[in-house]
Amino acid sequence: MTPSAVTVSPDEADIRLDRWFRRHFPGLPQSAVQKLCRTGQVRVDGHRADAATRLAAGQSVRIPPLPAIQPRAEQKSREIDPLVQKDLQRLVLYRDDHLIAINKPHGLPVQGGPGITHHLDALLDALRFGAPDRPRLVHRLDRDTSGVLLLARTPGTAAKLAALFRGRNIDKTYWAVTARRPLPPEGRIDLPLKRLAGGRGERTAVAEPADKEAARAITDYRTLDHAGQKLAWLELYPRTGRTHQLRVHCVAIGAPILGDTKYARPDQNNAFAATVEGLSDDLHLHARALSLPHPAGGTLVVEADLPPHMAATFRTLGFHAPPARPARRIA
Repeated sequence: MTPSAVTVSPDEADIRLDRWFRRHFPGLPQSAVQKLCRTGQVRVDGHRADAATRLAAGQSVRIPPLPAIQPRAEQKSREIDPLVQKDLQRLVLYRDDHLIAINKPHGLPVQGGPGITHHLDALLDALRFGAPDRPRLVHRLDRDTSGVLLLARTPGTAAKLAALFRGRNIDKTYWAVTARRPLPPEGRIDLPLKRLAGGRGERTAVAEPADKEAARAITDYRTLDHAGQKLAWLELYPRTGRTHQLRVHCVAIGAPILGDTKYARPDQNNAFAATVEGLSDDLHLHARALSLPHPAGGTLVVEADLPPHMAATFRTLGFHAPPARPARRIA
């Protein structure tokens, strides 16, 4: 094999050189990529580059002789029950060549873990829609949180969306029903959070500002409706993306999310579902909308309707939620 040159496609822009290499040559270990870069055998536009170099569309990558490496083969789809596949495809809110947005159901884990065998990540082949690659997760929602979830359809799109989430360039809107009406009815929660290890798994807690493990967390909120002083419909805007941020912040302002038995404090009596006929005791937290720069240009806005248990609670309490508008891409 003689040296060759491969042009970086627009879809591959902004990914690291080592990841680009492994996508084209999946049998090549990381140590080999680093050695090739270190010895100058791999070059970008004729110049030496390290493994962490971010590529740009149109650049030329020199491929040195790699006799033991075979080009990647097309991924094979996993066998998925046709009924399960249809159910998953009904969740799609938006689809184009770059990404898919779905309305994740309450109770469906996004990824596997101890004791979890049925999860979205294992079912993503059902959402290929003829594409050579299975969709990729670029962010997560808790098992009991429903709503808008994005999937990337190509490696390049996955890198771009992940960078948007890291850079906080995506506007997120959540709806929640809380046990107690917050006072004031709208405002900003600016309380640092930290992760705690415990017998029931990791938890998130409010931290002291001086705590070295504290991470700044900001949530804006407003009350859209309320039923007396006991129950309220909140719209939440997380400005940071800490684990369980919304749940912990709502507890901090004395308005825990209905059904949140993990975080509600005993003195906040989160058992209102037992006192109002027709209310579910499931978690009432829903990712209502995402607004983000589309990888191909413009702004994509996606909204998701409430899950059945929250829709039932809204009807019981007389809250009138507008239906989700169709996904739209704004130039």
